[in-house]
Amino acid sequence: MTPPSHLRRVGFGVLLTSLFALLSDPVAASNAAVGLAGASQDNLAVPRWLYLATGGATVGASALLASFVTDRRFIDQVHRWRRSVAVTGAFTRGLGIAGRLLGVVLLVLLVYLGYTGPQIPTVSFAIIVTFAGLRAGYTMFTYLVTDTWRALNPWRTVASLFPNGFVEYPDRFGRWPAVAGILVLVWVETAVGVTRQPSILATAIVVYSLVTVVGAIAVGVDVWFDRIDPVSVFLHFYGRVAPIRVSDDGLSVRLPGMRLVTDDQIADVADVAIAVVLVWELTFSGFVTTQPGATSIRTLVEAGLPPLLVYAVVYLGGFAAFLGLYLLAARVTARRIATFESPRALAVTFAPSLLAIAAGYHLAHYFGFFVSLSPMLVGALSSPLSPPANPIVLTLPSWFGGLNVAFVLVGHLLAVWVAHSQAYATFPSRMQAVRSQFAFVAVMILYTILSLWLVSLPTAAPPFL
Repeated sequence: MTPPSHLRRVGFGVLLTSLFALLSDPVAASNAAVGLAGASQDNLAVPRWLYLATGGATVGASALLASFVTDRRFIDQVHRWRRSVAVTGAFTRGLGIAGRLLGVVLLVLLVYLGYTGPQIPTVSFAIIVTFAGLRAGYTMFTYLVTDTWRALNPWRTVASLFPNGFVEYPDRFGRWPAVAGILVLVWVETAVGVTRQPSILATAIVVYSLVTVVGAIAVGVDVWFDRIDPVSVFLHFYGRVAPIRVSDDGLSVRLPGMRLVTDDQIADVADVAIAVVLVWELTFSGFVTTQPGATSIRTLVEAGLPPLLVYAVVYLGGFAAFLGLYLLAARVTARRIATFESPRALAVTFAPSLLAIAAGYHLAHYFGFFVSLSPMLVGALSSPLSPPANPIVLTLPSWFGGLNVAFVLVGHLLAVWVAHSQAYATFPSRMQAVRSQFAFVAVMILYTILSLWLVSLPTAAPPFL
């Protein structure tokens, strides 16, 4: 079937816009990790032909997907395909016990060695494990393989030992406390010095532990870790992209990202804000660790503004802009396609696609960082009480820059497929389903272009921090 002419014009316009934005000279792909940034300064060359070809082809494919893939049965078969593997209850319980024990031991070591270990980031067990191991590696495991945080979570293990649930949590708050918590944690990571001073990191972990355990006892373990705790919500939302889910019945294997379509767990605007903040916090940390970002911050500070105020305005203002742009797409869609669906309902419907973008960007943001520091991480975990005198950092080959671009684009393609599936599950009319995606795909393309631009830039240490 030939798509209508206005669909072809939209696809062609989107393609031209993306190619124009990608014409900036891609100097290098940034590792862009805030923690341990000084340990891995690998500027990775990205060929311009690869940048243009993959960017243009992916965005063009996005537009074509919305125009041509209209077989509802085929779409349903793709996102409902699954395989199950039975696992005995004793095996599952054993893994749960081992996970809880490992989580508690790891938490104790992070605090103890943060205070008593060497106060040098590149040999500190606390900093290496927190940022290379958990922030980078474990988060990647969560969306590439499966979410195991419920079993590993040490704060849940401790809080579950006490009577809990003395205070009723207001339903109207939803997950807004988790949104605020994620923003605060990223701000602490960026501005407080936890990535450079192990004792400060240990203090932050102690404070976080006290607040988390007391809060979980007050409102109830399930409520706290499902709605309020920023780390648990952060990992749970990423885990929805994963192909494997572990339950009492065994292992369930799906195609990556397909649970975003079938598992309806985004219920309100607070959940939408979490999906947006997962994209934005990576964009922010990516921006401030690039040379243009550092130059922009330095220029504003030299004009007389306090450094932390500049960072705060960029940080919170950027999040508000990202969220506002997405909600604007929902309002535009509701007005243009003549639907009974409210803008809020449309925002909730298409929000799972943002999690695919966040996963792709996180992988581009942290994969090279994780690989380059993996010898340090293995050494820290295998010998936590004996830090190495000469930590090893791998030098990555130049083709790793192409991987960063590929990760961002694969995340975008998966996001477009999720949005496409959501549209066909929501609207009975094919034309309405296709048109409902335009504004949201445009926002996703904007996010992706910004991500591609950031991974193309040379790295720099954030100034004044």
